[in-house]
Amino acid sequence: MTPPDPFPAPVATADRTRLRIEVVLVLALTVGQSALYAVLALVRRLLDPLPLSEQSAQLNTPLASDIFWDIVYRVLDVAFDLALVAIVLFLLWEPGRNALRRLGLDFSRFGGDAGRGLMLVAAIGIPGLALYAGGRALGMTVAVEASPGGLDPWTIPLLILSAVRAGLIEEVVVIGYLGDRLSRLGWGTWRIIVTAALLRGFYHAYQGFGSIIGNVAMGLVFGCCYRRWGRLMPLVIAHAVIDTVAFVGYPLAASLWPALF
Repeated sequence: MTPPDPFPAPVATADRTRLRIEVVLVLALTVGQSALYAVLALVRRLLDPLPLSEQSAQLNTPLASDIFWDIVYRVLDVAFDLALVAIVLFLLWEPGRNALRRLGLDFSRFGGDAGRGLMLVAAIGIPGLALYAGGRALGMTVAVEASPGGLDPWTIPLLILSAVRAGLIEEVVVIGYLGDRLSRLGWGTWRIIVTAALLRGFYHAYQGFGSIIGNVAMGLVFGCCYRRWGRLMPLVIAHAVIDTVAFVGYPLAASLWPALF
């Protein structure tokens, strides 16, 4: 069965002004804001006399010194970010057309979606690690500390939750939402895919040039897969698994085999 085209037909010219304003507002609240701060962070790093290879970026930092309040604040942080995803899905909802089903973000084909997602993990995750290592060796990428607070039984579920959050925000907004809205504004398929991939690279700019290149490549692959499959779920699964390995798997392996890592 041929999957539905995820990019709808353009709307009337009179309706495009409202869509442009909507896109600007959504990006200003989500990944567009992140891209601006990330580029500014990269500029500051380049102006720093310390080389990029000797700088570091921390992800998933503790939000409180007390365990209980750290858990509370981290859960709330994820919840409010997912509220932005809910707003985007609400904007995509149309009478008689379920936005989740239209984007392929449901569980109707979870087995196939999971298989495709894991295939993407192998295709993107392994080369991504090699690109990160190469960027570090060439001095183009900062050291990324994915779990600077350390791994404890109570932090692992929170890190997995953060990985799922990242997968939902990035794939729903950058692939699903922008694909829909830019197509309605009359953009062609490849223009949409390339623009979304560049945006993905920009909001990872704080990690250095190697990360920009890797995430642009990931965006191109994900955009092509969405165009072919017409479903977001494989992309969300792949993204969540890749980030879970980065947030939990690598620090866990480093703690168990410090000589190797």
